[in-house]
Amino acid sequence: MFKRILVPTDGSDITKKAVDTTIALAKSVGAQVYTISVKEPFPYSAISEMQPTPPQEFFDAQERIASQRVQAVREACAAAAVPCEAHTVEALHPWEAIIEHAQRMGCDLLVMASHGRRGVSALLLGSETQKVLTHSKVPVLIVR
Repeated sequence: MFKRILVPTDGSDITKKAVDTTIALAKSVGAQVYTISVKEPFPYSAISEMQPTPPQEFFDAQERIASQRVQAVREACAAAAVPCEAHTVEALHPWEAIIEHAQRMGCDLLVMASHGRRGVSALLLGSETQKVLTHSKVPVLIVR
């Protein structure tokens, strides 16, 4: 069945449900978990010298936050005795980074959280999950 499962994390409560589901599934089928947190690129502009945060401070903060997010997944996996590999990447579009990472790691399943939007708000707001679901060649399990 599934041997390499990727679960992206943004640190939210809804993502925790996806992580918990991933760990339970991985444990039941003997799979390895991969987790990723996507960092925002520095918002360069034409007047970059007027940025409120220097680039290195921004990069350090992004790395610290992303590392904390994947570390929480690693710890949950360790508590369940499920092997886990964690990465942080920088990308303008998180959904593209998630798909590329799944391919690079040879993952055979993606597990993502749905934020539960319905109707017009779902159409207008869109989500990274929707974009991954639309473009991924790897199967995607959506957790609500």
